[in-house]
Amino acid sequence: MKIVRFKTGHDIAYGLAEAAGVTVYKGSPFVAWEATETMVPWEVVQLLSPVIPTKVVAVGRNYAEHADEMGAEVPEEPIIFLKPATAVIGPDVPVVYPPDSHNVQHEAELAVVVGRVARNVAAEDAGQFIFGYTAANDVTARDLQRKDGQWTRGKGFDTFCPLGPVIETELDPLERLAVICRVNGDVRQAGFTSDMVFGVAELFEFISRVMTLLPGDVILTGTPSGISSVEPGDLMEVEIDGIGTLANQVVRR
Repeated sequence: MKIVRFKTGHDIAYGLAEAAGVTVYKGSPFVAWEATETMVPWEVVQLLSPVIPTKVVAVGRNYAEHADEMGAEVPEEPIIFLKPATAVIGPDVPVVYPPDSHNVQHEAELAVVVGRVARNVAAEDAGQFIFGYTAANDVTARDLQRKDGQWTRGKGFDTFCPLGPVIETELDPLERLAVICRVNGDVRQAGFTSDMVFGVAELFEFISRVMTLLPGDVILTGTPSGISSVEPGDLMEVEIDGIGTLANQVVRR
């Protein structure tokens, strides 16, 4: 299923994406929900971030070629960091270029959406705790990341975590899924999830040993090589097989 969170007028709801529009559901897929007989046509649907996480746990250097382009070694265990929930935005919402930075870059990533409270979950059981998958852009102020020597400021600005457009509940992360980023229509990144150093299940086990994951929390699984700078006016598009395309334009504050 392709699940969306959307707005029509002043109403916000979850629904099931279909060809003609969105079937509206009552409640939340993370607690309890049920289908209604209402379908909203796409023309009046505004897609929102598919979740509002309590936290976004991101993984650094999880593709060998990306580690190489950063001049770093492939890690022996996952490198994790947090992006604030306030960085999360949905499809077609502008990414604001902060005045503190002079080098903002895109990072296309497969995102894991947590479905159940998870703590100390073994890799072989991870699938029972995963609700689905969406696309993400781990936008980064690269100059500030390097200046600070850690990643909080460079990756934590408001609007620096676009998510969407849907949560696909039937995706298999073990398949060779293409992860692509285009800027103004030009391909900048083109990798495959099968190239991850640590797979989704391994990441889930590692992270859940460190912190409790709550329903709606998001894990960003790392980016392929090809990161590059963007400027105000550029259109970033992250496309992942089976999920769709997440588009966000860069704007100046």
